[in-house]
Amino acid sequence: MAIAEDLIQLERQLAELITKYEKYFIGLEKREPLQLRDEVVKLVRRYANTPINNTMYKHKFTMLTARFNTYGEHWNRILRLIEEGKFTRDRFISDLHQRQRNSGQPARKEAAAPAAQEGDLDRVFREFREARQACQLPVDMLSREMVAATIEKSRPALVARLGTADLTFRVVVEDGKPKIKASPRK
Repeated sequence: MAIAEDLIQLERQLAELITKYEKYFIGLEKREPLQLRDEVVKLVRRYANTPINNTMYKHKFTMLTARFNTYGEHWNRILRLIEEGKFTRDRFISDLHQRQRNSGQPARKEAAAPAAQEGDLDRVFREFREARQACQLPVDMLSREMVAATIEKSRPALVARLGTADLTFRVVVEDGKPKIKASPRK
């Protein structure tokens, strides 16, 4: 029955390892969880060359090993990107943590989401203004708040139509008139 207990332990440690790596990559953990990763590797190696007669245990071990190997490749790729300086942490998460540090209390997701999109709003406003100027349309009455209000007014319908709340906006010119188009963020 040792294999049954080891598989339960392997599954638990793998779930914990996945969580710790995610925390490490977004900046909550200061150090990579190498010790836990080594423990998982030891458990995987213990049964790698041992025949497992019970089909259920064999399947579970194979699935856990495959999951560990897949995550291991993913983690190694991200670590390589970090070393090369090409990895950017999720801006929403980092903004959320920055707010928590500044205020001393947990920030809510709903409150942090518009702040993460402030840069997008500035970009859309600038592009919309430039497109109107290029189309010889007046821009003196145009304001950032008007563009923001227009986007927020149409957001519920866009979310329903596109099936996601994570939207990105771009400016296009159709029939000589600039328009703001939305699409799901990739």
